[in-house]
Amino acid sequence: MFTGLIETVGSLVSLRSGGDQAVLELVAPLPVDEIRIGDSIAVNGACLTVIGRQGDRFRFDISPETVARTTFAALQPGSRLNLERALRLGGRLDGHLVTGHIDCIGRLTSRSTKGNAVLLSFSLPAEQARLLVEKGSVAIDGISLTVNSVSTGGFSVAIIPHTLAKTTLADLGVGMNVNIETDIIGKYVARLTAPHAAGGGLTMETLLKNGFI
Repeated sequence: MFTGLIETVGSLVSLRSGGDQAVLELVAPLPVDEIRIGDSIAVNGACLTVIGRQGDRFRFDISPETVARTTFAALQPGSRLNLERALRLGGRLDGHLVTGHIDCIGRLTSRSTKGNAVLLSFSLPAEQARLLVEKGSVAIDGISLTVNSVSTGGFSVAIIPHTLAKTTLADLGVGMNVNIETDIIGKYVARLTAPHAAGGGLTMETLLKNGFI
């Protein structure tokens, strides 16, 4: 489990694939003495397991599912990567609960400025967009952000200067893809209410009867 608060930014060394297996290697200013083989690190929002380390270099296995769900296949050596180590139980949760399981790939559709903030709009599949709510939370390349607005096939966020300076969001150009993880609470609510919605819609009586309120 993660918070979506980026700890540092690393750089891709290589992404080697063969058959059904891929290995990602990156270099990052992480505290090597505190990281063990088997630890989890969110790399651009995707939870990966450390399988090797040497100095400031770290290696991770990547499954076919992860390749299919993320932007990893398009990365090039030198690509910057947002990194966050797993949340420690009892630590402060300054972002929101992030699982590190990417739901889909989104695309930046517009970029503008308003005051000291950069406004970013993204498109994503309608199935995932319905899980976002205005002023709710979303993780973009592992970064915990507040949703400004939501439409049928997209959403927008406002980025403060600190977040731009500490993450890879400053590198994003219109048309570029990002990893999206929607709010875990929205996913559970959608799953639990789907059978009732399919049966003719939700009512206050249905919600009360089934323990939602």
